[in-house]
Parts: sequence; structure tokens; C-alpha cells
Amino acid sequence: MAKEQQPSSSTQTGHPETLRRPLAGRLLSAFLTILVIAVGVAVAVWMLKTSPQAKPQPKARSAALVKVQEIVYEPHAIIVSAMGTVGPAREIALKAQVGGRILELSEQFVPGGLFRTGQPLLQIEATDYELTILELTSAVARAEADLQLEQGNQLVAQREYELLGETVSDEEKVLMLREPQRLNLQASLDAARAKLAQAQLNLTRTRVKTPFNAVVLSREVNIGAQVNEATPLATLVGTDEYWIEVAVPVNQLQWIRVPSRGAVQGSMVRIYDQAAWGDGVSQTGRVVRLAADLEEQGRMARLLVSIMDPLGLETGNADQPRLLLGSFVRVEIEGMKLPSVLAVDRRHVHDGNSLWFMNDEDKLEIRSVDIVYRGRDRVLVSSGVDPGERMVVSDLAAAVPGMTLRLQGAVGGKPGRSGQVQESGDAAPQGERSE
Repeated sequence: MAKEQQPSSSTQTGHPETLRRPLAGRLLSAFLTILVIAVGVAVAVWMLKTSPQAKPQPKARSAALVKVQEIVYEPHAIIVSAMGTVGPAREIALKAQVGGRILELSEQFVPGGLFRTGQPLLQIEATDYELTILELTSAVARAEADLQLEQGNQLVAQREYELLGETVSDEEKVLMLREPQRLNLQASLDAARAKLAQAQLNLTRTRVKTPFNAVVLSREVNIGAQVNEATPLATLVGTDEYWIEVAVPVNQLQWIRVPSRGAVQGSMVRIYDQAAWGDGVSQTGRVVRLAADLEEQGRMARLLVSIMDPLGLETGNADQPRLLLGSFVRVEIEGMKLPSVLAVDRRHVHDGNSLWFMNDEDKLEIRSVDIVYRGRDRVLVSSGVDPGERMVVSDLAAAVPGMTLRLQGAVGGKPGRSGQVQESGDAAPQGERSE
């Protein structure tokens, strides 16, 4: 049997050179990897050291964009704004002057009805008064006849006295000539005539007429009602003139012209009733009186403003708006005129009396000024600012003196610092209105 072959020793253990080759490859790969990493780190360090550095820069402050108004002093009339209530200048509670039953009423005799002076309102039954006139007419005729008879008797007595030819005292002569009898009959005739005149007057009073141009405020009677001398018939209000009672602060009276003895007319007043007339519609009136006492609640002075033809009834006033009694209206009283002031919108006044200005260096300047009058929409400045200066009319979130400003435009087309006219979205206030 053949012997099994044993593997040679060289096959089992391998060659030494063959075992050394993989180890050298691994060492070479590790070296190359470390080399690449080292080169990458070196490059990164070099780039960090040689890259440009960002240097901090100071923050530039931007100039605020503003609009300005050039200062101009001009004459301005002070306008005192106030509120007032419309009331009648003439008002009466009409009562009957004679008694009787009402037979007729005018078609216009209703609340709101208009009457001219002397137009009839109603008719009271006149039969009783007509009969009284007939009776008193007869009484007058009898008294006249009695007086004529007595005058005849006086003529007879005069002749008898002359035929007698005796000298008598004055008292006896008066009796002999029947002078007392004549005086008595004359008095009776005068009394009868007076009663007749009264009866005729009562007859005319059965037709009740308006004493002046009036509008009916209320009616208290109707046809068939029995009235007497104390019965109220209606309340009438004159249409020729209304009054507005206006409350104004006492310190503003110095600007308002109030008529007094021998004085000129009172201040002109413009009346607005936006609720009834709409925007921009007005009537005109004048200040006529200053009440002697102050208003109780606000301790304000009370002025009376007169409005003529408030209902637009006269010729040529048909398009005039009608003023309603009891309306709460706004009035603008034209006061005295100041020769040289600066009119500033109230929105541009800060902290009570300060204005903002853009100085020659385009910096913000905050300055206090002298305000001579404060109106509803504007104030009038008398001093504290020079003509030609630039007043800032823009709103600034944080106004700090000295902050840099940049001109956006001159309000109302005023020239800017460059001398060119720059447009603006808002018109510059031109001062307190003088209407």
C-alpha cells in the first residue's frame, strides 16, 4: 500500500518575504493619510491667518426727513369759537281780551304757522257785543237830546237874567243860568259815549290778530271753545329776529366788541348748524348784549347774538337756511384785528408754548414763543420767532434738540434752503380766519 504524502514544510509556514509585504503597505497608507491631514491643517491655518479682517465702523446717524413752514407775520382777526342755544327775541302767551265762544280759526293757526302783523288768528262770537253797541248807541242819542234841551233852557235863563237886571253874586249867577244842569248832562253824555267806545273796542277784540310778524309755537284752543279774558289762546314767537345765547370764557371778552351807549356795532358773528344745514353753510349775526351775570355751571360770560330774518321770509332771503328754536349751534365771533402776528396750527404747538425750528445748520431747535391768543384750531404768536425762520411742521417720534434734519419740502410752496420751491402734500396754515 502506497504511503500517504506529507505536505512539505515550506507549504505550511510560507516564505518570510511574502509575510512582510502586507505590513509595509499598511504602514505606507497610514503615512499618506497622516500627511494629507497635516497638509490640510496647515492650509487651513494659513487661510485663517491670511484672510481679510472685518473692522468695526461707527454707525452713521441718518437725518430725519421733515417739512417746514417759513415764518411770515401778517395781520389777523381773532376768531372766538363758542357754542350757543337759539331762542326767541320776542315771545308772548296770547290771551283773549273778551269772552265768548270761538267760531273760526285761521287755516294757518297751527304750530309752525306763519303770520304777518295784523293777520287774524281766530274769531270769537260777536253777537252780544253788537247788541251792546246798539243799546249804548241809543243811550248816547238820549244823552245828546237831554243836553240839547238843557242848552235851550240855558238860553231862556240867560234872557230872564238879562231882563231882571239885578246884580247877583257869581254863585247865584251860575245857578240862575242852569250851569250845573248842563254840566251834569254833559257828563252823562260823555259817559255814554265812553261806554259805546268800549263796546265797539270789545267788538273788534272778538277778532284776534297777531301783534307782530310771528310763528305759532303752540295753540291752546279749538273751534267751539268758550274763552274769557284770562284764557290762553296760543304762544307766538317773533320771526323778525332770534337771539343766540353764547357762553364764552371771561378772558376772551377783551377781544369782542359789545355795543354800549353811543358805541359802534357789535362784533360780526357767523353761525353754523352742521346737523341741520350741512358743512360750510352758515348765517350771520351780531353781538348785541352782554348779560350782567355769569353762567352758573361754567362761570362763563353770556353774550346775546342777534340774527335778523332767521327763517328767510324776507325778499331775497329765500335760499337762506332756517334757524330752528332750541338748536345748539356753533358760532365764530370776529374779534379785534391784530396788526402783526404769526398764525400757527395747534398741532404744531408742543408742550403748551414751544415750536420746532430747523436752524441754519439743519439741526432741530426747540424754542418757547409768546402766544397772544389760543383759538379752536390755531394760535397767534406775537414774538419769540423771527420772520424767515423755518418752522418744522412734521411729526417727530423723538424730538431731541440738535438732531440732524433733512428738508423734504416747504409747506405751501415756500422756498427751501436751496432757494427752489419744493412741493408739499399739506398746505401751510395761513392764520386765524377773518370771516
